[in-house]
Amino acid sequence: MTVDAGANLESLSASFPLTFPVPTPFTYPSLISVKDLHREEDLHRNPTSFRQWWSAINTTREAQNALLKLESLSDISPETRSLLGPLASPVARQSLQRLTYLYEAALVNFPGSFKLWKSYLQMRTSYVLGKQITKKKAGGKKRLPDIKDALEEEQEDLEQWEGGLDGVVGWEEWKILVATFERALMWLPKLPRLWLMYLSIFNHPNCPPTLSHSHARRTFDRALRTLPPSLHHRIWVRYLLWAEARGGLTTVAVYRRYLAIDPSVTERYVALLLSPSNPSPRPLEASKLLLLLSRKAARGEYVSSEGKSPYQLLGDWLDVVEAHAEEVGLDVEQLASTEAAEDAGDGNATDSQPQHNGSGLIRFAGPPTAVGTDGKPAPVYDEDEDPHSPRKLDIEKIVRKDGLAVYKDQAGRLWTGLATYWIKRGEFDRAKETFETGIASVLTIRDFTQIFDAYAEFSESVVSALMEELANPDEEDEDLDAKETEEELDAKMKEFEELMDRRPFLVNDVLLRRNPNDVQEWEKRVALWGQDDEKVAETFTQALSTIASRRATANFHRLYINFAKFYEEGGTTGEAEADLASARKVLEKATKVNFKNVEDLAEIWCEWAEMEVRHENYDDAIRVMQRATAIPKNTKVNYHDHALSVQARLFKSLKLWSFYVDLEESLGTVESTKAVYDKILELRIANAQIIVNYAAFLEENKYFEESFKVYERGVEVFTFPVSFEIWNIYLSKFVRRYGGSKLERARDLFEQALEKCPPKSCKPIFLMYAQLEEEHGLAKRAMSIYDRATQVVENEDKFEMFTVYIAKAAANYGLTATRPIYERALEDLPDQQTAKMCLRFAALERKLGEIDRARAIYAHASQFCDPRTNPEFWAEWHAFEIDTGSEDTFREMLRIKRSVQAQFNTEASYLAAQTLAARQGAAKNTEEEEAVMDPMAAAERQSGGGKAGPTFVSAKQQAPPKDDDEQVQQPPSPQIVENADEIHISDEDI
Repeated sequence: MTVDAGANLESLSASFPLTFPVPTPFTYPSLISVKDLHREEDLHRNPTSFRQWWSAINTTREAQNALLKLESLSDISPETRSLLGPLASPVARQSLQRLTYLYEAALVNFPGSFKLWKSYLQMRTSYVLGKQITKKKAGGKKRLPDIKDALEEEQEDLEQWEGGLDGVVGWEEWKILVATFERALMWLPKLPRLWLMYLSIFNHPNCPPTLSHSHARRTFDRALRTLPPSLHHRIWVRYLLWAEARGGLTTVAVYRRYLAIDPSVTERYVALLLSPSNPSPRPLEASKLLLLLSRKAARGEYVSSEGKSPYQLLGDWLDVVEAHAEEVGLDVEQLASTEAAEDAGDGNATDSQPQHNGSGLIRFAGPPTAVGTDGKPAPVYDEDEDPHSPRKLDIEKIVRKDGLAVYKDQAGRLWTGLATYWIKRGEFDRAKETFETGIASVLTIRDFTQIFDAYAEFSESVVSALMEELANPDEEDEDLDAKETEEELDAKMKEFEELMDRRPFLVNDVLLRRNPNDVQEWEKRVALWGQDDEKVAETFTQALSTIASRRATANFHRLYINFAKFYEEGGTTGEAEADLASARKVLEKATKVNFKNVEDLAEIWCEWAEMEVRHENYDDAIRVMQRATAIPKNTKVNYHDHALSVQARLFKSLKLWSFYVDLEESLGTVESTKAVYDKILELRIANAQIIVNYAAFLEENKYFEESFKVYERGVEVFTFPVSFEIWNIYLSKFVRRYGGSKLERARDLFEQALEKCPPKSCKPIFLMYAQLEEEHGLAKRAMSIYDRATQVVENEDKFEMFTVYIAKAAANYGLTATRPIYERALEDLPDQQTAKMCLRFAALERKLGEIDRARAIYAHASQFCDPRTNPEFWAEWHAFEIDTGSEDTFREMLRIKRSVQAQFNTEASYLAAQTLAARQGAAKNTEEEEAVMDPMAAAERQSGGGKAGPTFVSAKQQAPPKDDDEQVQQPPSPQIVENADEIHISDEDI
């Protein structure tokens, strides 16, 4: 039968069904040709041979596929090909009938063969559904993936086809295909592969609606009832994807069934309920599901498949509430009625007690308690968590209970979301109240900024809306509405400006709520009020009553001081009269506060006294300091014992006593000042500066001996290095006062100072002592002091001390007397300083004409001077030899220089030389090893002498000839290598 391009829909539908009743050679003689007779005879002869049937089916299928490839579809219109799909050509329809005939005949003999049924169904689906698109995918699948991963993988792996028979034109053939699957499942109901093949046809785009909707749902249900529970996950994945594709109530019904056994896909279900492609979204159900998940996750009963935390789930719930405020939440009136009903219910409620108590006894009276399968009390039913309940949510209650009470660090987002909910409902007053409550309760700047920005944006949008309404007024009641709108606009503008002005105060409130003991924030609060004296005084009073002294931040005492200055200066502007009485009350109250540090309380007393001095109340200032420095009976108090109050330790505050002393020096008498100084010394809290100040005060008032006694007390109390400064001042003042009149006493003082003085600090005292002896005593004693100093002082000071000693000895006894000093200096000084001293010693000998002694000193000093790092020394010796030496002495100097340079060579240099010699293949003999161990011998060999040769410079003349016998007996002498560092001296240089 040929189908032309003009065939109508009825003519195309008339060709079907092709496979019902089952085609046979009696109904369709063209199914068997002459060539097939031999195959039919074999099958009739061996009907129970599966191999014969399988071979016949494969041979026929290959032959039909070859015919289909050779067939031309040019005479078939594109519309017909799109409607009929794989069955558009007569050859394809005849191929379907031939293969169906063979498969059906084989199944008569092997009705329980899974292989045969699977091949048969695949063949039938290929002719009805079209060619299946095979997707190439790297990697394998998980054995038992989670439902979330399984849905994603199955979504990617869903079958897709090219072409396919139209569901209207080929309705009969679709129906026969479904019947064939039903027959297969009748024989093999427990095989999930056949069920999956059957269920896949419902996803085909050409599947008739009668099959792809109700029949498909019933088929999925039948598969779940038939297969064992261990295989249900394979069906549920297809079932859920099919439900998502159908949408509407089908999706809701299927997902609700699955969530009853596995709530892990709840988040996916919520996304489907709120999807923009969903024609009938369900925000109330979605919000209740998210709220349920958030509460379960907070209790540890649920783990998000998307890795979300409980707070993130609550944030998703809040997003749904903001987007669907009208559908999800109760309005103000419903909320009020609900609250009234809850209050009435709480008043009438009776106490419900559990049936079991801790002692194991059973309570027979009272209402029953529901328990779960594990014997524990079942959770109380909450209508807010029931997605099937139509009752809306009390959003504000949920936000406070599940959000603000649990996630205190996310208060900004929660308050902003609640206010946005009220804005979406048009309850602007409730939204404003929410913003104000949130700002007044948050504890962090981040949350405050979030709420305040949203609040400002809301206020600005209200103002903008009112301005737009004024710009576009309605025609009816234009004058009256415009006037009311203007008044409202003015009120909103004023509120907005006040909100902006309040921002610094609101920020300060947040910081003070976070830490009410933050002194710096209270000071900022005072500064924010500017010149408002009433508010400033109120803020000071509030701060002092709020802050806990032991937990306050730094400078708590400054609040009392600043408050007192506020009264003293007549307010912030200074226009009011000074209120010293109030200032004294503030400071009096401050003296009773247990501060962290004693110094803070001491500063309070000092500021009080300074205030009295500024107002010329000198006697009051003295009395204040006398009160502050009152010494208790028990003076054995540890100043650093923080277990005691600061008032009990105040009398040992050096800061307080120092201020008292300064006040007495300025306002009191000498006797009162001395009394204060003596009290400081008796309490043993004085430092070196107090000692110096006391002595200087006595010296100014002509009490010289008493000042020296103070110095004596100071050096007894303090040890070095503190006492060094006291000794330095004491000795200098004593010498300046008495000079040589009390020489023996001065000597005793110097000896007493040097007795305990460490070597690091004794140099200035020795110099002062020696100067005293030079000016008022004996030069011999001065020299002995210098000699003692060179033995006692630190090594780094010895060179300078020897220099002074030598200079003084030369001035007093002449240059020759310095020789023993130089010799002892060379023994005592470190190496670097010894070289410098040798140069000076050699210069002295040259002045005295002792050239040989000078040369010996140079030779002695050469062992400390590396020619590479100390070229000045060798240059001076070179110049000395040029001026006063001979050729022999010059060569001796060069030899010493080379030997010293070899001595200062590092071990690494020799190792590098040995490595180079080893690479060149040079043998290491005994002489080379000795050269490494003895640098001096190496230098001598380098000069050309060897062991038996000359000691310094190699000879230019040849050796005298020897006898033949000697030449024969003596081994050949080693070849002398010229020294690369040899210095050639001409006659002019000599």
